Amino acid sequence: MTIVNPYKPIISKITRVVDETPSIKTFTLVPEEKIEFKTGQFVQFTVSEVGEAPFTPSSSPFVKEEMDITIMKAGRVTEAIHCLKEGDIVGIRGPLGKGYPLEEFYGKEVLILGGGVGMAPLRSLLLTLIAQKTKFKRIVLLYGARTPKDIVYKNQFATWEKEGVEIHRSVDRGDDTWKDRVGVVTVLFDEVKLDNEIAIVCGPPIMMKFGTFKVLEIGYKPENIYLSMEKNMSCGIGKCGHCALGPYFVCKDGPVFTYSEIKHIEDTWD
Repeated sequence: MTIVNPYKPIISKITRVVDETPSIKTFTLVPEEKIEFKTGQFVQFTVSEVGEAPFTPSSSPFVKEEMDITIMKAGRVTEAIHCLKEGDIVGIRGPLGKGYPLEEFYGKEVLILGGGVGMAPLRSLLLTLIAQKTKFKRIVLLYGARTPKDIVYKNQFATWEKEGVEIHRSVDRGDDTWKDRVGVVTVLFDEVKLDNEIAIVCGPPIMMKFGTFKVLEIGYKPENIYLSMEKNMSCGIGKCGHCALGPYFVCKDGPVFTYSEIKHIEDTWD
């Protein structure tokens, strides 16, 4: 989609709000005009008289009439967003940035390594892969969260497994209800044998750092490791400089980068 005016939000109505965890909600929006995006791209979510913040859609790009955005309450704008209800009107500016080069994944095994709310943009990618699953050799999801209560999309994992996704989950701290692994997400590599072809990593910075080091350790090539670096984005179009990462602006040149593109940048994980 070509943006005629990148500063002008598209008016959108909230039609559904789902509480994913105590601090994370998914908002389903119906825009006045269709917003076509590539998985991995992001949008700016605008709240009147409050401001805007960038988020990667968590829904499939093949669904044109509505868009899901999963948001953690973490600041002034996100706190205002969490107060919104069904029927409220907001703005969506975008799509912005660059997404995943899916054609480069065709015929290969795709590993998705996610942590916490990082599963939000990964859900869009996962739904995109599922919709074209015959084009991929294998889809593997390794997902970790702090506790069972912090897992997003709790009721959707079974559906993804039925679609052929191989799923392994862990939490840092379990409880009496938890039946899967306990430990940081990288413990899950003990459970699965991989072909080391394509890896996608998204989550909190510390998880992305050590997750990337782990996939490098087991044999993935830097050019085949894709990172969603949603780092300090503000204006969304490379004008304010707030998201500078070495020679790049994350909002304009990313947010999806290969590790080979950014591995020499000193403050990659800050």
